[in-house]
Amino acid sequence: MLPDLPTVAHNDPDLPGNLELGAFSVSLNVADLDASRAFYEALGFVVTGGAPEQNYLIMKNGESTIGLFHAMIEGTTLTFNPGLTGRMERVETFVDVREIEARLEAAGVDLVTGVEPSAGDHGPAHITLTDPDGNAILIDQFF
Repeated sequence: MLPDLPTVAHNDPDLPGNLELGAFSVSLNVADLDASRAFYEALGFVVTGGAPEQNYLIMKNGESTIGLFHAMIEGTTLTFNPGLTGRMERVETFVDVREIEARLEAAGVDLVTGVEPSAGDHGPAHITLTDPDGNAILIDQFF
């Protein structure tokens, strides 16, 4: 569950890129959530979300974001959140994950998983893919 987030009308139009993917973070598979939390706190990160009882924490240091996940994901995953800025602001107008999926498919990008049909045509949904080197990518829309 996301906390109440400040809202902005749109993302900064001066940012580079031609397909707005939203906030970026690195999601890490960790062996010991408490040890990883202490390590990243020593690097200046603070907990801004998550639920230790559900085996995950979200940590930020400035505009850098990491997710620590114990026994929830395999390896390291590059994560994008449409509708969310790197400053944890909810964007009123953004590119929906379903449109991102359509654009990727039109570009010939193979998806590992697409939006589940039960997710409907708007709202929370996600897709997964891998880059040419096998790095996992999650595009996860919360709202």
